[in-house]
Amino acid sequence: MTELDIRPAVSRTPAHPSITRAQISALVDTFYGRIQADERLGPVFAGRIADWGPHLAKMKHFWASVLLKTGEYKGKPVPTHFVMKEVEAEDFGIWLTHFRAVAREIFEPEAAPIVINHAERIATSLWMAMFATPFDKAPDYLRS
Repeated sequence: MTELDIRPAVSRTPAHPSITRAQISALVDTFYGRIQADERLGPVFAGRIADWGPHLAKMKHFWASVLLKTGEYKGKPVPTHFVMKEVEAEDFGIWLTHFRAVAREIFEPEAAPIVINHAERIATSLWMAMFATPFDKAPDYLRS
């Protein structure tokens, strides 16, 4: 038996069976449309993203990896976000407010809370990396 034979299999089970690539595409397009229109977050993103096409494609790969377990996203979100000094801690609450609304519009009632939970965990991880000290607790706006 080789080392490869004893490694556990990676689960590729989607977060919920009703989630589709079309829904993920709609989530990303709708969500980032709202982000661009947001009074606070629009300028933050505009200062970083000149061409939205590649960013939206990357986010579709990211969410497919998270929700469908495709493994197609190969980026490193924490270092990417850590350098964004224009982001304020409360921005994550605004981001999640938009995300939660869009997820509830697009996904089945049974799937939406699962999608939102993934986003909240990701937002919490990024918030902790960017703003927390070792003894901080994440703010309540990062959880439903």
